[in-house]
Amino acid sequence: CFRENILKTAKALVEDTKLLVSGAASSQDKLAQAAQSSANTITQLAEVVKLGAASLGSDDPETQVVLINAIKDVAKALSDLIGATKGAASKPADDPSMYQLKGAAKVMVTNVTSLLKTVKAVEDEATRGTRALEATIEYIKQELTVFQSSEVPEKTSSPEESIRMTKGITMATAKAVAAGNSCRQEDVIATANLSRKAVADMLAACKQASYHPDVSEDVRERALRYGTECTLGYLELLEHVLLV
Repeated sequence: CFRENILKTAKALVEDTKLLVSGAASSQDKLAQAAQSSANTITQLAEVVKLGAASLGSDDPETQVVLINAIKDVAKALSDLIGATKGAASKPADDPSMYQLKGAAKVMVTNVTSLLKTVKAVEDEATRGTRALEATIEYIKQELTVFQSSEVPEKTSSPEESIRMTKGITMATAKAVAAGNSCRQEDVIATANLSRKAVADMLAACKQASYHPDVSEDVRERALRYGTECTLGYLELLEHVLLV
């Protein structure tokens, strides 16, 4: 059963996470071993999740996407955790990098838990839509945290690109309202998948545009504030759909 394989491999990944966190305070060799072990485990986990997605059959592509998104979230969280571990290596316990490490570990465990909940929901058609929506809400909250951080984007884009990305929010909003009215599982799952991409794209484009060389500090602050407000408003909409 693919679910048992995913559960077993996910548990191994949680153990790897613990080793990574403790490895920050130990030798470089132990840290390297923990990083290598977690990289091997995430590769195995990705494979069993892909097999699980394939076992659903091609007549349910939206649920397959939900599963694939769940493992992508875990992989991204692991990458961030390894980065945070490197940053915290050999630092004192009260160093800010240690708090970043604990935060990254918490996100990692949250995403593994989310993956396991999603796998369980996939086997119960009545809860698939609800679970997909819950996972998307969690993902958007994590993306918003990254958006609100002081980290400067690697590249900048034009204000026009940011405006173009807001069209995805408009489409996703219409889809969310329709799903709230129909309450059909497949509509809710499709909304979850579309919402996830639309909000992530908007946040990325907004932050990149706000750091364009021609943008003033005042305009940047306003753009970032409106990006946050838009996301919080959209999260509220998804919460209502979930309630319905």
